[in-house]
Order: sequence, then C-alpha cells, then structure tokens
Amino acid sequence: MNPVAILFLAFAMSTDAFAAAIGKGATLHRPRWCEALRTGLIFGVIEALTPLIGWFLGQAAAQYVSSWDHWIAFTLLFMLGARMVFNSVRARKVEETKPATHSFWLLALTGFATSIDAMAVGAGLAFVDVNIYSTAAAIGLATMTMVTIGVMLGRFLGHVAGRRAEMAGGVVLIGIGSAILAEHLQVFS
Repeated sequence: MNPVAILFLAFAMSTDAFAAAIGKGATLHRPRWCEALRTGLIFGVIEALTPLIGWFLGQAAAQYVSSWDHWIAFTLLFMLGARMVFNSVRARKVEETKPATHSFWLLALTGFATSIDAMAVGAGLAFVDVNIYSTAAAIGLATMTMVTIGVMLGRFLGHVAGRRAEMAGGVVLIGIGSAILAEHLQVFS
C-alpha cells in the first residue's frame, strides 16, 4: 500500500470513532479541550492497538490462504464499509441528559466498540504488503485527531454530521478493498 492509501485508510477507520465522538460531545455539557483531548487519546490508543492484534492473527493464518488472500482483504473491507454505510443511515436514539464528563471506562468501551472494524482491517492487511506499525500509528493518530475535534463539534453539530462522516468512511473502505482486489487480479495492468 502506498502512503496515500494508508492516509485514506487511517481517516476511514477514524470516521466511526468521529461519529461516536460527536455523539459524546453532544451529550456533554460544554465540553472543554482537555476533555476532548482525553477522549481522543483513549480512542486513538485503542484504535492503534486493534489493527496490530488483527494483523498478528491474520499473519498466523496467511500461510494457509495465500492463494486467495486478496479476496479475504476485499471481503473484509467491503463488509466493514457496507456496515458503516448501513449504520450511518440507521436511526439512532438520542440521549436527553448531559453529564459534565464521561468516565474512562465508558470512553474505553466505546473506543473498543468503534475499533472492532480496525481489528478486522488489520487481519485483512496481513495479506497485503504493508508496514503494519506505521499503518496502525497512522490510524491511531487520525483517530485521536478526529475524536478530539468530534467532541468539540458535538455540541454544535449533533448526530447528523457524524452519520455522514461514517458513511464516507464506509465508502472509502469499500474503495480500498476494491483497489486491493483489482491490483491482485491485475485488472488495470
């Protein structure tokens, strides 16, 4: 994968966390930058670790599936992208109360829930030529940045912008999966 694809992947992986952060910001009473940065760090660290876990699991299975690994990467990225698009259009319940801050464990649980797809992407990346450490770092940094901004935007934008960002991220994942498949099938050669 080239650096531009890694950058697109990193921001695509951060969109579901960004959407959650907008929701978190919308439920807080006047979130401050320190709370937004704290939330971003928690999400970013979790989002950077999960593709590493997925990659190591994928590497363990790579020798058994090397002849159709590009189909696995495509299928995982396509399904995750489609799920993100589906989730972006599905109606969500809006919470009425606004706490001053969220607990660490609530943020960590939310961060983990939004990073399950990053673990699957990491497993898919085990089948392509990519430096998983720099890719995971890019995903974590993009997530930290997007979540920090998302929390601050949350009280102004609400849930609508978060859903659109999640949809865009899903479309990007589908595109990256299609590009991997096309590259291995040498469609454009």
